[in-house]
Amino acid sequence: MSRNFIALTCAITCSFLWGTAFIAQDTGMDYIGPWTFSAARLLLGFFALLPFFFIFEFKEIKKIKSNFKIIIFNMLLLGFFLAGGNIFQQISLIYTDVANSAVFTVLYVVIVPVLAYFLFSKKIHKSVWPAVIMCLLGGLLLSELNNYRVRLGDSLVVIGAFFWALHIVYVSKFLKIFNYPITIAAFQCLIAAMFSAVPAISIEFISFKLLSLEAGELLYAGVLSSGLAFLLQIIALQHLSPAPAAIIFSLEGVFASVAAWILLDQYLNEFKVLGIIIILSAVIFSQLAPIYGKKIYGRN
Repeated sequence: MSRNFIALTCAITCSFLWGTAFIAQDTGMDYIGPWTFSAARLLLGFFALLPFFFIFEFKEIKKIKSNFKIIIFNMLLLGFFLAGGNIFQQISLIYTDVANSAVFTVLYVVIVPVLAYFLFSKKIHKSVWPAVIMCLLGGLLLSELNNYRVRLGDSLVVIGAFFWALHIVYVSKFLKIFNYPITIAAFQCLIAAMFSAVPAISIEFISFKLLSLEAGELLYAGVLSSGLAFLLQIIALQHLSPAPAAIIFSLEGVFASVAAWILLDQYLNEFKVLGIIIILSAVIFSQLAPIYGKKIYGRN
């Protein structure tokens, strides 16, 4: 079985888990707040990966002679970006529906090359700019401009998309100096959980009884969507070039929209459906155009 096939399977599975987890995130705040939900799911993701860390990578980690200060700094950075992406996404679900939150989240695919250009001087393909315009048009169709709550929720997701974009850029960079996917996936979850836990303890009421009432949602969002999915993402990024990988990851918006329609009866009118199609088309266009132009941008 080829590495590319394994990576492709990992990327598709990751997208499915991310997309369907929006349902758990949306229904998982009946008894707990968004900060608590984010901290709990990320902590569960860490504990789910911890046994695999000890089995497969712990002995190798002890042998490396890298500068641990650099490794710890990068892990803290990834954890911060992961926490930011999670919490903005989670809070947004209080104000907007699953489809909006999921589709605006995948804007990270368009944001990644822009950030890579400004942070690492990577070439930015000209296809990004029409893609940005398409995303803005799709966003106008998706967002209910006369509804302040929806506009607030959508704005929070867009801010979160920048965190997700930064997370992808720095995961790609970090893998070049520290190629241990289980370790990265596990400990970024732990650090992100700690970042989320501080506000949760400060402003939200936390009890094991309330957490147990959301056990199913937390297990799905934590063990599968946080632990397993982020591991699959890192494995996919090891073997797939960024353009096709980004296209596959963007499918989480489709999976989430369909799941919300079926499971939560969150009806999508014709304008929202058109907005979703435009945004996803922009995302795919921004990734396919550089392939045909034989130019590389984003992560090298």
